[in-house]
Amino acid sequence: MLKRDISYQLIIEVSQPLRRAVGRIGTFEFPAGTYVYSGSATRYLEARIARHLRCAKALRWHIDYLLSAPGVRIASVVRSPLGECRLNQASPGIVLVPGFGATDCTAHCGAHLKYLGAAP
Repeated sequence: MLKRDISYQLIIEVSQPLRRAVGRIGTFEFPAGTYVYSGSATRYLEARIARHLRCAKALRWHIDYLLSAPGVRIASVVRSPLGECRLNQASPGIVLVPGFGATDCTAHCGAHLKYLGAAP
């Protein structure tokens, strides 16, 4: 049986500009506004999403560092049958943090977190 990732996107709101260390990739500026993060899970998609939604958790993935910052919240979650990279590439936005969430990406996405712009 072929393993198939199940993909999702987190729509994230950052209420005020912040500077945040993101694992080993460095420290970055995150302007206030809306972001979209594309992720996947080979199994246990709902458990992965529930983990993202929890406040208390070990900082394991790049997205954990952003989500643990004050004033950052997940506004919505979208599930998709598209693969993670296809979903990411089909999404609007700009890459502000090269490599964010994409250290194992082979599709040259640049990052799996995109900035959609300032909130209206």
